[in-house]
Amino acid sequence: MTPTASLPTIQLDGRRLALESIEAIATHGAPVEISADARSRVALARAFVDAKFDQGDAIYGVTTGFGRLANVPVAPQDAGALQLNLVRSHAAGTGAPLAEQYVRAAGVLRASSLSAGHSGIKMDTLDLLVELLNRGVTPVVPCQGSVGASGDLAPLAHMTLTLIGEGEAWYEGERMPSVQALARAGLQPITLGAKEGLALINGTQVMTGIAALGILRAERLCAAADIIGAMSLEAFLGTDRVFDRRINDLRPHPGQSQVSDNLRALLDGSEIVRSHRECGRVQDPYSFRCIPVVHGAVRDAIAHTRRVVEIEAVSVTDNPLVFPEDDTFLSGGNFHGEPVALSLDFLKMSVGELASISERRLYLLLNAEDRGLPLFLTGRSGLQSGLMIVQYTAAALVNDDKGLVWPSSSDSIPTSAGQEDHVSMGMTSANNLIRLLDNVEGALACELLGAIAATDFRRPLRSGLGTQAAYDVAREKIAPWTEDRIPSPDIEAARQLIRSNALVDAANQAIGKG
Repeated sequence: MTPTASLPTIQLDGRRLALESIEAIATHGAPVEISADARSRVALARAFVDAKFDQGDAIYGVTTGFGRLANVPVAPQDAGALQLNLVRSHAAGTGAPLAEQYVRAAGVLRASSLSAGHSGIKMDTLDLLVELLNRGVTPVVPCQGSVGASGDLAPLAHMTLTLIGEGEAWYEGERMPSVQALARAGLQPITLGAKEGLALINGTQVMTGIAALGILRAERLCAAADIIGAMSLEAFLGTDRVFDRRINDLRPHPGQSQVSDNLRALLDGSEIVRSHRECGRVQDPYSFRCIPVVHGAVRDAIAHTRRVVEIEAVSVTDNPLVFPEDDTFLSGGNFHGEPVALSLDFLKMSVGELASISERRLYLLLNAEDRGLPLFLTGRSGLQSGLMIVQYTAAALVNDDKGLVWPSSSDSIPTSAGQEDHVSMGMTSANNLIRLLDNVEGALACELLGAIAATDFRRPLRSGLGTQAAYDVAREKIAPWTEDRIPSPDIEAARQLIRSNALVDAANQAIGKG
């Protein structure tokens, strides 16, 4: 991607890092710099590593091998070769390359962690990592190969290859050898010093980068789901009484309260809702009646995963760790991906529910003759199929989600001859999250088509403040369904309205929110 110099520079200090800052750098190209305090800590830690190395101390991964080979000494003159061999041998990834934004997010997190001053990296190495971000050089990183034990060893090794002028990278939209990408960006590869290879590949930054961007996307999908759910309920002639504050105050989960407030505001002033106040129906199906409960529970789950990932974003997760103020190296297990892996699995399971309940609402809209809507939302049923197959598509996406939400963290396959005898499998969860979020977006897009088509049958009555605004912006991109046509372009247009946040922005502006 091309960096955007006009955006404010984000400073990494190894202490604070918001998920929104990660996205600004990774997705929008905001420039990065290392704070002065962090630079001082990094220099102090590196001087400590050099001093201990010169003294000939036994240090894991510096003067010894790795993993099961931790007790095998390595001669001082082979220190550089040890780090180079580590990076090369661990770059064993396979599968399709991760999208650039996820690799960049991992780069931001790696630079932040190294800035804490407990990894012993050289400043020149950290500066090059930052310049890859600033100049738009993105390592090609296969999506598979990490078990999330000593962190994301394989993908981080592929990232590190670019720093040493090996492997491949993306630059200005082209995939090329890393040494060529560096040269075109005006950069030079580095030579790894003692401990540097280990510091660069040991950590949870790839799965955490995916989690960080995934959480922000999930939050936006929640906002879209509330709006689309409100549009569907309105067109279905559902009751808004279930959003009464008195009901939801008696179950005071924060998410439930937030969703019920949202739906009341979105439907405020709806002539459609007002038109059937005295119809005599008491209750709607659960997928309408329980929107605050289900959408709210998803929001609360996302809030939990956000807290975990915000902590992980400012954590130091390589090994061994350097404590120059205490004159010591300490080996531990901060690299284990379990906190992120469990959170990713929880996030997948939770966000998948948005698609599950959305598909049910679409199904009801297409089969609501008792509510005055024609079958499949076409006025010429039989001759035309209307939106019949759009619901099939939503059902297929929900079915795919059922496999993706299976908790990868519940599995462990020992590695490194049993030294790494319990692993997190967090990267599998991260890869599945990417696909699941696409599925949820697709299911909501299908429901949006149903909601606006059903709303057309309620005219000339106006929708609520928020739902009318959402309808209007959707109709700017998606023509009314007057006869059968190819639905795929409409689904993609609806996806884009959700992905760009245009749908949410229009509704929020109408109700004076945000």
